[in-house]
Amino acid sequence: MAKAKGKKKFFDVEIPLINKTTQLQAYALKELDGRIINYDLTRILKGKGTIIQLKTKVEAEEIKTIPIKVQIMPYFLKRMVRKGTNYVEDSFSTKCKDGQIRIKPFLVTRRKVSRAVRKALREKAHEELINYAKDKKIETIFEDLLKNSIQKPLSLKLKKIYPLSFCDIRILKVEKNDN
Repeated sequence: MAKAKGKKKFFDVEIPLINKTTQLQAYALKELDGRIINYDLTRILKGKGTIIQLKTKVEAEEIKTIPIKVQIMPYFLKRMVRKGTNYVEDSFSTKCKDGQIRIKPFLVTRRKVSRAVRKALREKAHEELINYAKDKKIETIFEDLLKNSIQKPLSLKLKKIYPLSFCDIRILKVEKNDN
């Protein structure tokens, strides 16, 4: 005979990365351990269509979240790429202090540029992001990405090669966490 589970309840979940709380529905608190939440950051980031993926962790009657992935939505990127511009994409995996992450930068030039310029932009962005991430923790990298403190200095360094109309990290996700 089937066991009655009872009634579902709402549990408060803290998201310390953005100083918000949300609610998840479950029968018991232990059910929420390891659940993945997709949280829309569009309003928080002033219209930049971004979604963050978080994994829940239950610690002594408290539910905390760990960021897994931040992604800019395709509709937002499509608006950034105009006629008469080029875009540069890349995807690479890099080590950081407490794990391994995959970074996918997305750059849009102001005008059409040669392949050599696009390659130079891609390589410089690759080099700068690897140097940035190697001595930082995963949590810090996610915080800096949301505060725009990775993109702004990167854009200023790439400006010396060619001025960009848009410089951002399209996807940042954790591949391996050593914690």
